[in-house]
Amino acid sequence: MILDIARLLLFPALMAFAAASDLFTMTISNRVSLALAAGFLVLALLSGMGPYDIATHVGAGASVLAVAFACFAMGWIGGGDAKVAAAAALWFGFGHLLDYLLYASLFGGVLTLLLLQFRQWPLPYALAGQAWLLRLHAKESGIPYGVALAIGALMIYPDTDWIRVVDLAHFAVP
Repeated sequence: MILDIARLLLFPALMAFAAASDLFTMTISNRVSLALAAGFLVLALLSGMGPYDIATHVGAGASVLAVAFACFAMGWIGGGDAKVAAAAALWFGFGHLLDYLLYASLFGGVLTLLLLQFRQWPLPYALAGQAWLLRLHAKESGIPYGVALAIGALMIYPDTDWIRVVDLAHFAVP
C-alpha cells in the first residue's frame, strides 16, 4: 500500500513543485532533479524492475540530458529545465519518452506564445506589486519551461506502468 501511494504521489508532486518553483522564481533547484532521480531508483528497486529495464530508463534520461544540455548551451532553455526534463525521462524510459517530449514541446510552445502576448500588455496596477509577476512580465525574462515540462509529464504519467500496477482497490471507499 505504501509503495502504491509513493507511485501515485511522488513523481506528480515533484513535477508540480518544479513547475511552481519555475513559475514563481524562474529557477528549479537541483534538489528537485535529484529527488526525482533518487525516487525513480528507489521505486524501481522496490517495484522489482530488472537491471535491463533500469538501464534503459537510465539511457532515456541520459539521452535527454545530453540533448537538453546542448539546448542549454545555446541559451534556449535553463539548466534547471534541462535537468528536470532528464529526470522525468528517467521515469518514462524510451517507452513513453517521445509522447512526453511531444506534449512538453506543445505545451512549451503554447506557454511561450501566451507569455509573449502577456508581456505586450501593461501590467495592471493591482498586480504590479507582485515580484514574481513582474519577473514573469519582463520582456527580457525567460520562459518558465518547467511548467510545460510538468504539464507534459503529468499528461503521460497515468499511462505508465508506474500507475497501471497500482492496486486501486486499496483506495476504494467502503
